[in-house]
Amino acid sequence: MTQATATTDASQLHHWLSAIAKQDGRAFQALYDATSAKLFGYALRILHKRELAEEVLQESYVNIWHNAGSYQSSLAAPMTWLITIVRHRAIDQLRRLDHDVEIDGEDFDMDVLQALESTEPTPARQLELSQDARALTACMSRLESAHRQAMALAFFHDLSHSEVAQQLSLPIGTVKTWIRRGLDKLRICLNRKEAV
Repeated sequence: MTQATATTDASQLHHWLSAIAKQDGRAFQALYDATSAKLFGYALRILHKRELAEEVLQESYVNIWHNAGSYQSSLAAPMTWLITIVRHRAIDQLRRLDHDVEIDGEDFDMDVLQALESTEPTPARQLELSQDARALTACMSRLESAHRQAMALAFFHDLSHSEVAQQLSLPIGTVKTWIRRGLDKLRICLNRKEAV
């Protein structure tokens, strides 16, 4: 079995997670070999720095080792569960980095000048974006859970339709239909919110 095949074989991943829950080191090594490249790439997309992504990946596998027994196949496909762990660790890492920022006199002056010339969103635009995000979250919560999961994998995890189908162990046609219907329902919901 190649690494790519192992990564997409949900039943094999589920088997390894069950074995890891019983402290099986070989199963842990097999899971790591099959998934680490993809999970590292995902962490790197969020953090943009190799050393931070490596740190998050290591923390994630420690978490997987200790929490494999809590994995429930009825709630998520194995790869989805693994990606969620990495995502949470990466977001925690970003939060830690934000708290480490200090304001230094000269640097602060330069930061202010750069902000004045910046094309970054203004506070008013950020508020508008934040309101849009809340509206999107509210509309997403109204979708059927299967449709929401397929859309989240496609748009928030940047997976192709075929990758989503593999993650959810579903035919690609079903995934495409769910995503298309979900997008239609989101558009209708968001249009209603704009009219309010």
